[in-house]
Amino acid sequence: MEELSFYIGIIGNIISVLMFLSPVCECSGTFWRIIKQRSTEQFESLPYICTLLNSSLWTYYGIIKAGELLVATVNGFGILVETIYVTLFLIYAPARSKAMTVILVGLLDVGFLAAAILVTQLALQGETRIDAVGFLGAGLNIAMYSSPLAVMRTVVTTKSVEYMPFFLSFFLFLNGGTWAFYALLVRDYFLLVRTEWIWVSTWNSAASAICNLQEAQPVQKCF
Repeated sequence: MEELSFYIGIIGNIISVLMFLSPVCECSGTFWRIIKQRSTEQFESLPYICTLLNSSLWTYYGIIKAGELLVATVNGFGILVETIYVTLFLIYAPARSKAMTVILVGLLDVGFLAAAILVTQLALQGETRIDAVGFLGAGLNIAMYSSPLAVMRTVVTTKSVEYMPFFLSFFLFLNGGTWAFYALLVRDYFLLVRTEWIWVSTWNSAASAICNLQEAQPVQKCF
């Protein structure tokens, strides 16, 4: 069982890397487009800010919990990639969006993360510390994978999924399934809550987009 969980974790790492890189998977991907146009257009920075915070917390969780090295390594890679994405938003976003991005990064990715690490290191020990970080990670996962709902407003308004990248949604779904299996094998229920929410939010976002895009067509049945 331990060997199986290791291989599933490796597969999860590979899929997670593809998920983190999905905004640049195509020549017409989100960040290639931002760099080419020198503008973030209607793309939102919130999903990337939330992902950066989430990756940071789960890296911390993987470090302090024995046997969770695979969780720490892939989320450490996520920190690097998401930092680059957020930096591009800071470079190319219009003034108002740039100011909001700076505020959110300061509050969430710096302030909240630093507070979480300091409190759990100074006030908690052993399993209590691990459980506290696990609760934080699972709770913030709801925010991270609910953040694409901010994009749904644009999808509904424009009647286009142009600003809801396919590869990101696709790899999020695969990532959720793989890590859910891994969590069951190692009996890590915090990780299981995280991955189950990925499935739910990704499916709901995709289904909502399809329903809104097809509502003008007769006799179309949505999910």
